[in-house]
Amino acid sequence: MDQEKLADAALVLFGHGSTANAESAAPVYRQAAELRRRSCFAEVREAFWKQEPRLIEVVAGLATPRVFLLPLFISEGFFSETVIPEALGFRQPGQATYDRMQRRGNQTLFYCKPIGTHESMTGVLLAQARAVVEKAPFPRAPQPKEITLFIAGHGTPRNENSRKAIEMQVARLTTRGVYAAVHAVFLEEEPRIGSCFAMAQTRNVVVLPFFISEGEHAQEDIPLLLGEPERIVQQRLSSGLPPWRNPTERQGKLVWYSASVGSEPQIAEVILDRVKEIYRG
Repeated sequence: MDQEKLADAALVLFGHGSTANAESAAPVYRQAAELRRRSCFAEVREAFWKQEPRLIEVVAGLATPRVFLLPLFISEGFFSETVIPEALGFRQPGQATYDRMQRRGNQTLFYCKPIGTHESMTGVLLAQARAVVEKAPFPRAPQPKEITLFIAGHGTPRNENSRKAIEMQVARLTTRGVYAAVHAVFLEEEPRIGSCFAMAQTRNVVVLPFFISEGEHAQEDIPLLLGEPERIVQQRLSSGLPPWRNPTERQGKLVWYSASVGSEPQIAEVILDRVKEIYRG
């Protein structure tokens, strides 16, 4: 990225946040630190919707001529596309579409799309799937064509966009033709995460939780739905270990389970791609 073009700009990287789970904020701080290290922007700030520092207060305190607001979210869902744009003044209640660029006095604000729907996320997921097997190849590392890949998302019947980001990535991964098959599975919609054993036509299975943070869903809910006893999950987490030992055999399948996507090093590039996309129009 041409650093001179962003020398007058601030980047606000924001997440949902949580007052109950400290890990919820970790990817935002990690990616902000990496972008700050690269010196692409005049300043990089972290912000959250549900915890301090609050997004609206962070934005109000910025004086740079340009401000890029980037949601570290997976889907273009209710919070990222309705609640937060309305709170920031980009969108009015009931408005079908809205302008992602606003001039306010001498300042121009840009509201970027979430990272989860960007096409370059496909490469991040492929790298993540490859790495989780390479790190634990026992008894041998299967070839990609011997693996069924599952992208695990939240899903909710209350907002169809919740699953669209997952299905979009599944379609892109399927087109690449790297794996024997690629499927979407969900916590709150069909097909459910536990059905991956029946869906997989290969012995080897890789499950990628398509979540930003290592929160309760990725660290507890999904491992339990994959058949890991709760006692074992809690023991591993309390010892500072991942909740799943790779690979683990369940229902005749060898299952590799990855960390959430939000802390992957390549996410910084996806963020920069989103910024370039909006300022170049």
